[in-house]
Amino acid sequence: MSRLHVGVLRGGPSSEYDVSLASGAAVLENLSEDKYDVTDILISRDGKWHSRGLPIPPERALQKLDVALIALHGEYGEDGSVQKILNAYNIAYAGSGVLGSTLAMNKGQAKTRVGTLDGVKMPGHVVLHLEDVQDSLQEAVQNVFSKFGPGYIVKPLRGGSSVGILVADSISALPDVLAEAFESTDSVIVEQFIQGREGTCGIVENLRNEQLYSLPPVEIIAPKTEGFWDYESKYDDEHELICPGNFTTAEKQIMQNAARSVHNTLGLRHYSRSDFIVAPSGIYFLEVNTLPGLTPTSLLPKSLESIGMTFPDFLDHLVELALMQHRVV
Repeated sequence: MSRLHVGVLRGGPSSEYDVSLASGAAVLENLSEDKYDVTDILISRDGKWHSRGLPIPPERALQKLDVALIALHGEYGEDGSVQKILNAYNIAYAGSGVLGSTLAMNKGQAKTRVGTLDGVKMPGHVVLHLEDVQDSLQEAVQNVFSKFGPGYIVKPLRGGSSVGILVADSISALPDVLAEAFESTDSVIVEQFIQGREGTCGIVENLRNEQLYSLPPVEIIAPKTEGFWDYESKYDDEHELICPGNFTTAEKQIMQNAARSVHNTLGLRHYSRSDFIVAPSGIYFLEVNTLPGLTPTSLLPKSLESIGMTFPDFLDHLVELALMQHRVV
């Protein structure tokens, strides 16, 4: 029996280039050589595709593939862009399609579409666009303050891995924080900063006879000197990941049910990971990741390990899901 030809897409023109390289390296290392003929497809920071170290047009890089595994993060990988290319060349791929990726990538749209979740709250939030506020930043600040008080967490509207996140602990600090944020992005979401324990819950489709299998929630314990789990701490060894997390049975069930609902409502495919804050005032949904990190220190592999599923077996499962989806379509 001939081996399946699998392409691993990594890199990409986003601020999450380095972690994407690491995710891709982990995928490449754990794909069985007995089952797959594997091609490493590197997309550079300027968006050029490479195979075997040489620049190559996407159509040639994808020409002989049976399936693509996307180890891209952030813009281009998680916003539906690369999915459009794969669709155009009729390539089976694991992960969400164009629409689900686009919706989930926009934190404001995702919150609106998700709506009400049983037992879960949403932090207060306001979406701000540079073109609308550049003439009156103070007016935008007052608009935020009229909806909810400090503290504030300011995030790029599109993006992940906590890249570009800033915190304002008072209304007086918010103008300078917004000005700094708008230096690197044209749209932000300002959220109420909820103090609590960070949790995250992965979903894998068609696993263990469940259509939407919920992995055990992971608890993230950052060093006490850090106010939140930022980009640097996500990929160092100083944070502690506990799986299953030290949440009550009820808290775990609420997060698992909410993660299923988010995955289903946004039309996501194959796998995803939803992030939460468990606070004294309740459980809050933050955002969903359509292509969660797959590095050795990432959250999803930690969850898989806790249920006795090896990373190579998970990759086999993704390949099967991608091929199954492609046959249906």
